[in-house]
Formats: sequence, structure tokens, C-alpha cells
Amino acid sequence: MAELKIIFFDLDGTLTQHRSPLGDKNRAMLDRLSKKYRLVMVGAGTCQRIWNQMGHYPIDIIGSYGMQFAEYSKADQQLHLQWNEVAPVDREKQIARANLIRDKFDLHEYTGDTLEIHPTGALTFPVLGTAAKIEDKLAYDPDRSKRRAMYSFVQEVFSDYNVMVGGSSSFDIVPGQYGKLNAIKRFLKNEGIGVESVVYCGDDYYEGGNDYDVFTGGIPFIKVDDYQTVAETVAEQGLLY
Repeated sequence: MAELKIIFFDLDGTLTQHRSPLGDKNRAMLDRLSKKYRLVMVGAGTCQRIWNQMGHYPIDIIGSYGMQFAEYSKADQQLHLQWNEVAPVDREKQIARANLIRDKFDLHEYTGDTLEIHPTGALTFPVLGTAAKIEDKLAYDPDRSKRRAMYSFVQEVFSDYNVMVGGSSSFDIVPGQYGKLNAIKRFLKNEGIGVESVVYCGDDYYEGGNDYDVFTGGIPFIKVDDYQTVAETVAEQGLLY
């Protein structure tokens, strides 16, 4: 840790409850860390969505599993996209794939659309639908056991994508070249920094989780099992002074 330069953070489940604002305690932790290290968010959502959820916290953000990267400018206190990549989507084909999953697991009771197609070309399969209430999402699969049981089939259906158990009731589905590990490697190559100088903090480090590729991919990793005690977890690693 003596050579540590950058701390990467996941958001949902690591710094916040899913789709919930950044709290005062973890904001204060980031403030302390930022005095010594560069901090970078690595998320499933767009850079803008992550920044909004964090209450416009001044931080660089890798979004959409590496399809976007935005730097924070102190001069104008805004995010500025450095890359923003878009993959083509065959809408009818992907919706048909989503419906195969609903047929397989009898998931026909949902609110809103069967599949969310993001402007980047990334996909989200929301088990409860795109318009489900946040309280229903949080209650659906807190231990992820339901989605783990579906995971191999969802992978099979979307075999040309990377599939992750995402959020509290969904699957994140991104084009094959994207994912958190590849995004971090791309960032580090651009910055000329080696993996020995970084650490990643995340909670979804089990197989199928959206931090799993980072956990198994050679990036130093701090396991976060509760966003409410992430400050204590980070302090145990000697990073808070």
C-alpha cells in the first residue's frame, strides 16, 4: 500500500444502498481518502447517473462498464466525457432473448418494459420490469440466490455479451469487450500506471457479480460486505489516517 496511487470504488452496495444517495459518513470517508489518493468510480450506470446519485461528488467516473469515462473538472465543477462509446443493438432480437428468459422462469408479472436498452447499447434485464418500485426491487432478491439460479441460462441466451448479476433485481448485459476489469486496464494503460499502485473496493465479488472479473483478474481488491461499514473496512487496510 506504500505505493498506492488510485483507489477504485464500486457504488451500489459498496458506498450506497442500491440506487440511493451517498450518505454523509461515506462522503466524509471519500473526502479523507481524496487528500492522499486519486479516487475513481467504476460503475454499471452511466457517468451522469452515478454522479447524480453521489450528489455531484467531485470524482472521476468510469461508467457503463467502461463504455464511458468522465473526468471531473475543478475549474467548472462539472464532469467531462473523455470517451463515450456506443454499440449497435438489434432491438427486436434482444427483446426476444429477454422473453426467452421470462418464459423459462415464468417471469411474466412485471411492470414497464421487459428489457432496458441503454443509449450506449448496453442492456439491463430487469426481472420485475423497468417501472418496478424501488422497494419491490430491494425486497426481491437481497441474497442474489434467485438470480444466481438463473445466471447460467441468461449467459447462454446472451452468449455474445458479458452478463452480470446487477443491482438488486436485474442482470447487466454489456458487449463482450466491456466489463469492469477491461475498463480498469484501459484506464491504467492510458494513465501509465501499473496494477501494483491501485486497489479496488467492491461488494459483488462472487461468481456472476459485477466485481467478479476485477476480483479474479489480478487487481488488488478490498472486499466490502456492507456499505454501512465500508469506512471501517478501508481503515482496517491502513488507508485512512
